[in-house]
Amino acid sequence: MTRTRRRLATAFLTLTLPLLSATALATPSPAAAAPDQEDRTLSIPTPTGRYAVGRDTLHLVDKKRSDPWVPTANGRELMVSMYYPATPGGGSAAQYMTTDEATLLLKGLKLETVVKPGQLTAVRVNARVGARPVGGKHPLVVLSPGFTLNRATLTTLAEELASKGYIVALVDHAYESYGTTFPGGRTLTCTACGAVESAPSDAEEKALLAKAAANRGDDLSFVIDELTRRWKMIDRKRIGAAGHSLGGNAAADVMAADRRVRAGVNMDGTFFAPVPESGLGKRPFLMLGTKDGHSPGSTDTTWGLAWQRLDGWKRWLTVTGSGHFTFIDIPILGGQAGITDPSAPLPGKRSGEITTAYVGAFFDRHLRGERRPLLDGPTPANPEVIFNKPER
Repeated sequence: MTRTRRRLATAFLTLTLPLLSATALATPSPAAAAPDQEDRTLSIPTPTGRYAVGRDTLHLVDKKRSDPWVPTANGRELMVSMYYPATPGGGSAAQYMTTDEATLLLKGLKLETVVKPGQLTAVRVNARVGARPVGGKHPLVVLSPGFTLNRATLTTLAEELASKGYIVALVDHAYESYGTTFPGGRTLTCTACGAVESAPSDAEEKALLAKAAANRGDDLSFVIDELTRRWKMIDRKRIGAAGHSLGGNAAADVMAADRRVRAGVNMDGTFFAPVPESGLGKRPFLMLGTKDGHSPGSTDTTWGLAWQRLDGWKRWLTVTGSGHFTFIDIPILGGQAGITDPSAPLPGKRSGEITTAYVGAFFDRHLRGERRPLLDGPTPANPEVIFNKPER
């Protein structure tokens, strides 16, 4: 396993293994857990916005591009979960993840003997399939998950933004997750993982991941093309991009290439594909990461370079007690089970609150023009969040 893959896998395992083996995502013996722990269903937090949340699923194919991992494929395939503000009371319950996706995720993380796929598919979400959308025009945010991870792991953020009036396109990129289910009973696996693992050197691995980030940027631009053509409720002048890990790098990459994207967020992702020397056209960008891994002077020097090149409104925030996966669903689910990883002691509930608050405030400010003092500097209510201001 290459260094980058090892870092990602280790981060996930250290965060989830004590959680999964101890409580709701595992299958404890009667002697090891109370009955309420055995039967506990985990859930995505209830969104705080004024709207109910609807969800649709799209299968998009860009036939003008070949897939970078499987050139014989019929174009570049994407699965997109569309979250949108909806009227309450309609639709049917959405599923968090398919059985195939859960099975492959657990196998990829070597947790298949600890966790059953049904325990992931049973995670309760708030979105309703077929719910009636509210009227009017709404900002669009495209979201990209971390390398190897299913798009479902960004559900909390997607639902929160939709509840506040955003349309959110949560994208799975073909062959870059352990498993993504496509129409027709196909579940594609992580061909990209093998390519990255077999890279003969660290430099060549990073070059592959840079290529992957740039290709994801093209994916996101294509998604914007399709959605602005199909979804009349999207305000084409208010489009943002965000992502976790490699998806965060993709958010910067799509901004560099596509002027329609007015604002972007990188959640704890290395900039394998660097921000251009010319900057991002003075458009705003938020870097939100771990204190240990992404503070100024840390091992990942790509954040310092990105900071120098960002030429518009910008913030570099790090979170005390966080880990690489703080910004996705996993620690939130773990927190509900009462388990916190010692190496990332920030409680799961706080992880979700911080992520949705700061990412939401960023898009409110830059896609809606609303003043959000939360972004002005440290606050007593959020002592974990550090505002870094290194000199250029």
